[in-house]
Amino acid sequence: MDEVLPFPFLAIVGQAELKTALVLALINPQVGGVLLIGPYGVGKTTAVRGLLDVMPLVEVEETDDSGNPVKRRRPMRIIELPLNARMEDVVGGINERVALEQQRVMLEEGVLARAHRNVLYIDEVNLLDARVVDAILDAAAQGRTFVRRGPMTRLYPSQFVLIGSMNPQEGTLRPQILDRFGLRVWVAPLMDREQRLEIYRRARRFRENPEAFRAEYAEETGRLKQEIAAAREILPQVTIDPAAEQFAIDCIQRLAIPSHRAEIALFEAARARAAADFRLTATIDDIRSVAVLALRQRRSVQIDEYATAVALEDAAIERVINSDGAVLSRRRSPRKRASSRRAESVTQPTPADAALLDRSSDT
Repeated sequence: MDEVLPFPFLAIVGQAELKTALVLALINPQVGGVLLIGPYGVGKTTAVRGLLDVMPLVEVEETDDSGNPVKRRRPMRIIELPLNARMEDVVGGINERVALEQQRVMLEEGVLARAHRNVLYIDEVNLLDARVVDAILDAAAQGRTFVRRGPMTRLYPSQFVLIGSMNPQEGTLRPQILDRFGLRVWVAPLMDREQRLEIYRRARRFRENPEAFRAEYAEETGRLKQEIAAAREILPQVTIDPAAEQFAIDCIQRLAIPSHRAEIALFEAARARAAADFRLTATIDDIRSVAVLALRQRRSVQIDEYATAVALEDAAIERVINSDGAVLSRRRSPRKRASSRRAESVTQPTPADAALLDRSSDT
């Protein structure tokens, strides 16, 4: 079968934010993945598959012909998750062929294990089964996948760059899932007529002769691949300027963003941008350049309203438990005064009345 050549990543017209987010995720997987949001036909999947030409080398553990584990360096791969994937396909499960033919149980790895040290791409992530999405996000957060089938258990490493795409016309993501994506890109349709015309021209040239079209971008693509590899090398030494840290936290607080994943994604994206420029310190300019990507769609009206209601209730409780004894005494005093008035209203017997009572008792 002939190899399917991807459309060159750098040949995509416009969409600077899209390209930036994907490159930052390759440089620093700790940004927490990328979510591409946009209508059909704007280049989301084309851009992701175009990353194949700029993938950095990673060290993976494989087995040789004798079954012995060996470490090799190879380019990262793109593992695409089909929309109809079952839970067993994703996390792993029992090898049905072995179970039927050999009458024994053998656990095999799923998509999450194969995605280790690679890119896991989920197209139409908003249409995927909720349980499958939860399993993927848990594996991305923990860096491993735990499979249990009866008495048998396996633990697979699952450290990958998560990229999802969705069309908001077909529904949204749950807030919990949306929060787990570090960077969010709005892939808007291009409105400039010259840009749209250029999209058609490049698409046509690529269909007619993919090899020749890709050759036009080969040199530039090679430079980008080297820059990504170099940025990954220096990333561990990149720190964040204290002024940039304070600026970022101030922005998050002023926006009233509840999730602490916001600052994690913001700082890691800023570090990646600094590394991409071969700098060892991320500055306020780096924070500004990635803030929209990291902070977009993190505010919650529902959380704001709930937090306000909780604050009002807490204030009422605090007023009661911190009120002094005088206030409580004043609140009880009306009852005491009423009791005194009832006691005073009873007529006390005079000496003459007492004498009459004594004589009546004697008779």
